[in-house]
Amino acid sequence: MGTALVTGASSGLGKEFAEQLAGRGHDLVLVARNRQALDALAADLTARRGVQVEVLPADLTDRPQLQEVADRLADPDRPVDLLVNNAGFGARKGFVRNDLEEEERAVDLMVKAVMVLAHAAGGAMRGRQRGAILNVSSVAGFAVMGHYSAIKSYVTVFSEGLASELAPHGVTVTAVCPGFTHTEFHDRAEMNMSMLPDALWLEAPDVVRTALDDVSRGKVVSVPSATYKGVVGMLKVVPRALTRRVASELAERRRAGSRARDGL
Repeated sequence: MGTALVTGASSGLGKEFAEQLAGRGHDLVLVARNRQALDALAADLTARRGVQVEVLPADLTDRPQLQEVADRLADPDRPVDLLVNNAGFGARKGFVRNDLEEEERAVDLMVKAVMVLAHAAGGAMRGRQRGAILNVSSVAGFAVMGHYSAIKSYVTVFSEGLASELAPHGVTVTAVCPGFTHTEFHDRAEMNMSMLPDALWLEAPDVVRTALDDVSRGKVVSVPSATYKGVVGMLKVVPRALTRRVASELAERRRAGSRARDGL
């Protein structure tokens, strides 16, 4: 089945990607900042799944550490057959209210790192005439939900363009665009999601299973669940001004919920 490299592998969707890829017989290279969490996951997957797991601790917002991961992807003697660009985070505050340093870090992690690693993997895979790249994007990329939407819009469009470039060389590129998913993502961003209907929540195993199946099919844009396929279809035809208004109202409700939680 070959080797898969997963970024952000210590928790959330990344950990689920590692679990399911090991279950499908892939050896793994696990990337995240937390070495202790990676070591524990590697030991568990090796024991339960019988696969080889390499641990590569790295902060992908740090350029030299990012380059170490890029070099691993480009190593001709240890080919990586699937890159899963998963690492990311959300922000509780709006763009202007948030610290600029955090917004720059978001770009470094979810734009620059995706670009650098896809360049390294894509070049190596192009030379071998096989391989796959899976970039974790979001339904938010089709909407108007602040800086995060802009970042994920980049990831989706970048994936589509790269897919066209690499298709003649036997390499596929997929952007998976999930909606709200039960992971640690929103808790870490201190987002109050209590106002969100249960029907809009997805489960991480379902998202990952759909994404990997769509990679196998060579699908370029993967949207897990019929509900979010409908949402994306609607967002493509609804006037942009209406989309902005709805996004603004949702953001205000979320801020109000956060203020109430914090006793403000």
